[in-house]
Amino acid sequence: MTFWEYLGNRHQQLLTDAYQHASAVFQCMVVATVIGVLIGIVTYRSDWAGSLATTSTSAILTIPSLAMIGLLIPIVGLGVPPTVIALTLYGLLPIVRNSIVGLRGVDPSLVDAARGIGMSRPMRLVRVELPLAWPPILTGIRISTQMLMGIAAIAAYASGPGLGNEIFRGLGSLGSKNALNQVLAGTLGIIVLALLFDAAYVLIGRLTIPRGIRV
Repeated sequence: MTFWEYLGNRHQQLLTDAYQHASAVFQCMVVATVIGVLIGIVTYRSDWAGSLATTSTSAILTIPSLAMIGLLIPIVGLGVPPTVIALTLYGLLPIVRNSIVGLRGVDPSLVDAARGIGMSRPMRLVRVELPLAWPPILTGIRISTQMLMGIAAIAAYASGPGLGNEIFRGLGSLGSKNALNQVLAGTLGIIVLALLFDAAYVLIGRLTIPRGIRV
């Protein structure tokens, strides 16, 4: 069976796996973004706190994904829970680091001007600092998403959702007539999803970042 014939016969299952893969990455990125930006907001004013946040999230990223999921299985079981926890933790570093860098890079004179017209601390953060820090934060989100697209394939090890199941089935049946097709279909599916997500982020950047800041 050729690769195209395989896609034709298995397109429904592949589309389901692709949807589950994209959904898992998207939901974990939403959680990682909220947590990562909050950590950045709490720590960016202090050098030691910012360093601690960056170092801690860097340490998480050094844990092999198979080991991370394997350690989570006895605690939360198989399926979606270990996938969500692992992906969320892996997605933190670029967002935390870029949030801290972006917030520290805001021109102090703009913050002083906002303070001078009577803006409270939360209002300055929401209306001045975060909008100006948004470009590097968005870059961190894009980097995290690309990483999680590949890492999410390992979720199949814990019976998690996504295209990793196709890859693992192929690797587990090497030598059979469709093994290569399975691995190739899963791999190419992840690449396509990564490109689609990245294109969406480019569009979001054009819609949310003012031209002057973008330049």
